[in-house]
Amino acid sequence: MRVLFTTFAAKAHLYTQVPMAWALHTAGHDVVVASQPDLTDDITGTGLTAVPVGEVFNLEGGMRKLDGILGEVASGRLTGAQVGLDMSETRPEKLTWDYLLHVFSAMTPVTFLNHSQDSMIDELAAFAREWRPDLVLWDPLTFAGAVVAKVCGAAHARMLFGPDLVGRMRSTFLDQLARRPPELSDDPLAEWFGWTLDRLGRADGFTEDMVLGQWTIDQLPPSMRLAVDTRYVPVRYAPYNGPAVVPGWLREPPKRKRVCVTLGASFREVALGDQASIGDLIEAVADLDVEVVATLDDGQLAALPSVPDNVRAIGFVPLNSLLPTCSAVVHHSGSGTFSTALVHGVPQLIVPNMMWDSMDKAQALEASGAGLYVRDVDRLSGGELRAQLARLLDEPSFTAGAARVRAEMLGTPSPNDIVPLLEKLTAKHKERI
Repeated sequence: MRVLFTTFAAKAHLYTQVPMAWALHTAGHDVVVASQPDLTDDITGTGLTAVPVGEVFNLEGGMRKLDGILGEVASGRLTGAQVGLDMSETRPEKLTWDYLLHVFSAMTPVTFLNHSQDSMIDELAAFAREWRPDLVLWDPLTFAGAVVAKVCGAAHARMLFGPDLVGRMRSTFLDQLARRPPELSDDPLAEWFGWTLDRLGRADGFTEDMVLGQWTIDQLPPSMRLAVDTRYVPVRYAPYNGPAVVPGWLREPPKRKRVCVTLGASFREVALGDQASIGDLIEAVADLDVEVVATLDDGQLAALPSVPDNVRAIGFVPLNSLLPTCSAVVHHSGSGTFSTALVHGVPQLIVPNMMWDSMDKAQALEASGAGLYVRDVDRLSGGELRAQLARLLDEPSFTAGAARVRAEMLGTPSPNDIVPLLEKLTAKHKERI
């Protein structure tokens, strides 16, 4: 069969899809990956075939336009709820109809439409009508995949990169929507889908599976999955770090406990920078009897007054090679770092960046016994960080908790294992147009 992957132009989101794409390719299926042109080199760098569609996305530029708002949210001076960009709310008393409508009214133009511009959808639809994919697998923030699947009659599914915030919020929204009188039942996301499909010649229009997929591939361990009433296909997270070289020092066993400190490449590459001060993090671990490997770009490194003797500062190292040698990792709650640490059974200390699903992951981690998280990043002190890291290193319960989650993940089918199921689901859901 022919399989079309699609994501907006963000390298971290592409890398989440690569192992599944290669599993389908090595099973004999034709696989292509479509995104905006600024992701083309990253796609071809994975060995997969790229289909550039639409205009340059410019993730960094887009984030800079929102820098003021998102910076206020990240700092706590403005809540995500106030700007309608918070899908992590779970308190029933907060999830009123007005709140939910505000969220979808804001997220639809700011995020969903922005990640799937009209030019991307039009060119992707033209390609799909010619290429005729049997299955479209799409990033959960890239609704162009669902639109194009509807247009060409392909089966389609989401491939999650983290907790299913969209699924949880959408389910809550639909519960409230069902109790609204028809004249007061606005649905901004469904309206956008309807307009877009009508423009592309599918006047039969929107169906709810376009929001959550006909099924959803979930790479989190089942115990950390959010409670959403939709079909999930669990798959083991397979780390992919992009083209990389294992340095010579990493081939030798560490002489003392090793700790990785990283705030993530994808987040520091856009406008918001670091929520936590890398200088404070480094200073906090300077006097511990550990070897610290800190991933720092040139700007972060230049901002440090000095680098302690126990800290190895590097620009990049593949986490899939580094983390198996580590006794703990301190990070910002990025999905790739989070899941790679889970796969390798490494206790984690999360310093949340307070964006998107960072708190959901942090809370799930602590509940699992596999790590800890910082409650108040703005008031984070070196002493608090040092104390929490010392707990991870000294208390066996965290290593045991991380080992339990690792065992759960290893018991989940690999990307290669679920290919036959994807073939069956595709045959069941594919339309004949």
